[in-house]
Amino acid sequence: MSEVRHPLSRLLSKLEDHRSTVILASICSVLNKVWDLAPPVLIGMAIDVVSSRENSFLAELGYPDVYQQLYILTGFTVLIWVLESIFQYLYAVLWRNLAQTAQHELRMSAYTHIQDLEMQWFSQQSTGSLMAIMNDDVNQLERFLDQGATDLLQVATTIIVVGGIMFSVAPEVALWAIVPIPVIVAGSFIYQRRIGVRYSKVRSQVADLNALLNNNLQGITTIKSFTAEEREAKRVSDASESYKEANREAIRLSASFVPIIRMAILFAFSANMLVGGWMALEGTISLGAYSVIVFITQRLLWPLTRLGETFDLYQRAMASTTRVLDLLDTEVGIIEGDLEMDRVVGEISFNKLVFSYPERERVLDGLELVIPAGQTMGLVGSTGSGKTTLVRLLMRFHDPDSGRILLDGKHLTDLKLDSLRGSISLVSQNTTLFPGSVLDNIRYGKPDASVESAREAANIAEATEFIDILPNGWHTEIGEGGHRLSGGQRQRIAIARAVLKDAPILILDEATSNVDNETEAALKRSIGRISRGRTTLIIAHRLSTVRNADIIAVLDKGRISEIGTHESLLEKDGIYSKLWSVQTGE
Repeated sequence: MSEVRHPLSRLLSKLEDHRSTVILASICSVLNKVWDLAPPVLIGMAIDVVSSRENSFLAELGYPDVYQQLYILTGFTVLIWVLESIFQYLYAVLWRNLAQTAQHELRMSAYTHIQDLEMQWFSQQSTGSLMAIMNDDVNQLERFLDQGATDLLQVATTIIVVGGIMFSVAPEVALWAIVPIPVIVAGSFIYQRRIGVRYSKVRSQVADLNALLNNNLQGITTIKSFTAEEREAKRVSDASESYKEANREAIRLSASFVPIIRMAILFAFSANMLVGGWMALEGTISLGAYSVIVFITQRLLWPLTRLGETFDLYQRAMASTTRVLDLLDTEVGIIEGDLEMDRVVGEISFNKLVFSYPERERVLDGLELVIPAGQTMGLVGSTGSGKTTLVRLLMRFHDPDSGRILLDGKHLTDLKLDSLRGSISLVSQNTTLFPGSVLDNIRYGKPDASVESAREAANIAEATEFIDILPNGWHTEIGEGGHRLSGGQRQRIAIARAVLKDAPILILDEATSNVDNETEAALKRSIGRISRGRTTLIIAHRLSTVRNADIIAVLDKGRISEIGTHESLLEKDGIYSKLWSVQTGE
């Protein structure tokens, strides 16, 4: 059983490359607090000079002249304030830059790791939850490193330095100031454990809320078309209410901490004022020493009221750290090989493939299929028969439960993923375009391609005509997901993108299913041109799309039930023939 590490330990291990910055920032925080604690001592020395004159502490050090003592104190005051300001500037710059760097690196580590995870993992996640981790949780860590880390260091420094000063001035009085500290610290740790549970719940609730909001914003057209605005507003309200209640529980406990700590501080401060006053009246300690005790006690105890706020920030950060680092610790299920293919001919073999998604019945059951290099194969079958699953296995988005997939005789698991996926151009039913210009999207798979090459690819995809009449032509911004374009226009850009990639294998997964007849005809012409000289797999519900394929395979119940040309399959009077009759109305 692996050791369960504390979130702070895990976080520090991630900041290993910045150890020198952490150490330097910590030193600056400590030195800033040391100089910050000096003024109460200077005040006590000033009172000692005025009240004791030639018998003051400075006089005992060899400076009997009272005015000279005041000049020395003034010089020390200026030096201390300058040093305090310098170290405050340094620790602020170091911690804040470290916080920004750590935030950036953790976010990028999380994002790049997510990109490496298999598609099966994505099917078990919500987009909102992942967004919450990469934004909200990473930002919580940034806030802690920005302020919380230095607060903890300075509280510890305050206890050590002030405790040392008080014990050197009046040990009897120091004891009264020290007595509440164990109670305060112990209470803080108890508080931390209790608040931690509540903040874990808060992080979970905000992830659920983000997931719902993300889903609703993406599905706003469906919501409006079903007039479900009120129902969805109620769902969001319930999720937001749950988040509010989770925060309310944390706030209730968080708000109670400082008032309780104040009572402990009141006890120590009152005791020091009283006991120190008795000793000063009896002449046991000087007036200056008594002043130091009063001022330094306040400096010692008052920052402890911030422990609640600091622990609050710390616990939020640790809850977020756990979520971020748990994500980073998620093992990649798809392990790539080390074989780089210099030249891909394009022969694809599926041997006895068996595959099922988690908690679902088997999709592929011993499937056997060979796609000869350079030929066009049409793959048809009813919804849910496994057509798209076959593509996902070929792209190694998933691995089969058993069986093998070979590319030019080489097992896919032996290939580097870049080599495998770089040899395939995919145009799917759900076209994904990215914010940017038309040209940027066509060159997505080949960013360094020339404008002339992009235009040639667009010509093949019959996209040039509509691109040229866009407001800014090739530089028109298409918006998020390409929403400023029609469905057919988006699909033509996707085909142009695939053409420009110029991969030896082309996969068209329901590429013409969501377009009108005119656009479908244009896409068919494009497909006819781009499929020449390369291995092409066309998945389609509309049999007219695959009619001219070199060979057509019918997928049924996880296996290939029929295979042949369009004419030979019609003669068999099997599944394909029946589908053709239904679609043509014969």
